[in-house]
Amino acid sequence: MSHTAEIIAVGTEILLGNIANTDAQMLSQSLSTLGVNVFWHTVVGDNPQRLREALDIARHRADIILTTGGLGPTYDDLTKQTICAAFGQKLVLHEDILEDIRAFYQSALHVPMPENNTQQAELPEGCTVFDNPVGTAPGCAFEADGVHVLMLPGPPHECETMLRRCVEPYLRALSKEVIVSHDIMTFGMGESSVDQLLHDRMVRMVNPTLATYAKPCEVRLRATAKAAGAEEAEAMLAPVVAEVRAALGDYVYGVDVKGLEAVCFQLLKERNLTLSTAESCTGGRVAERITALPGVSSVYRGGVVSYWTSVKAAVLGVPQETLDQYGAVSEETARAMAEGARQITGADIAVSVTGVAGPDRDERDNPVGLVYIGLATPEGTFCRRTDSGRRRRDRIQELAANHALDVVRRYLTGLPIG
Repeated sequence: MSHTAEIIAVGTEILLGNIANTDAQMLSQSLSTLGVNVFWHTVVGDNPQRLREALDIARHRADIILTTGGLGPTYDDLTKQTICAAFGQKLVLHEDILEDIRAFYQSALHVPMPENNTQQAELPEGCTVFDNPVGTAPGCAFEADGVHVLMLPGPPHECETMLRRCVEPYLRALSKEVIVSHDIMTFGMGESSVDQLLHDRMVRMVNPTLATYAKPCEVRLRATAKAAGAEEAEAMLAPVVAEVRAALGDYVYGVDVKGLEAVCFQLLKERNLTLSTAESCTGGRVAERITALPGVSSVYRGGVVSYWTSVKAAVLGVPQETLDQYGAVSEETARAMAEGARQITGADIAVSVTGVAGPDRDERDNPVGLVYIGLATPEGTFCRRTDSGRRRRDRIQELAANHALDVVRRYLTGLPIG
């Protein structure tokens, strides 16, 4: 049976724009991998009447309702009370949960528990309790009239922890079938081009399925299969993944990987090579993404953010005549920046980025979006020229960082760099 879900976020602060509803994004991504169809997102303020109206609508169009927020101890945290009233559930006090909350206040905060926290230990009678090891508000789930209702806390860290520990196993148990997905990651081809290549195949697929998702500056394809067991599902997915790889070729940079930086890290480790960076228009984004990976110090030596032309010359050793003749945004400067970074850090290879992130053309009238990527290696220095057009500044920077990492990936796997 295929389940349909609605996510209801409770919180006036979301409606006012004070915080982003990241819980809904996280839950939707998880439910998608579980094969649950998320058809609706709803946001309501801390108002029992409007929440009741949202619940009445949701229960008639979805068989799974997930709520986030409103489980705290304050006067406006009324999610449980409103849901129980809507579904005819009785709230009962769980003494063991109350004692856990008291102990948390004593051991972690060294203060007595405020009495209003008692309501956090009140849950629907007979519900499945979701433990909250990183907060004081437990979650829960119950079934009424064929609808599964799951209540989760609003703080993102608490919500995600409960999702992984409790919600995902609960939802998996609703189906006897196993759902397996693989994410095929690509860079260098737009979503419309990917769709054009695979459209006829995708629209004919029922099980397994294949869908494209445009991420910032790259495209992900998700292949999903439903079967009686994981082994059977994997067997169904193997030819789909192989077909996508064959169709897209070296635009595919990995399957079920976190990003280009993770692929580069793994390749550098496998080849026992080190990397350094020299960045201008990206302002250190390449280095930031690489150094976010645990253990990357084994392969990453360091980098230079040479925003000023004078720093390119004084620190990276870019010849002044190169800067005078070709300018800071040029193939010649990109090559010299990479060579300089490799020399001063002692890395095996070095990648550089220089370009125009906007919002205006540079002093040499180079257009916004023009970027050069240099790569210095023991075999020589290479360069890639890209022009992403007049996009947003942050999007140009992120795309340039992706190009830099893609150049590194291609060199390490023996693929053409240009």
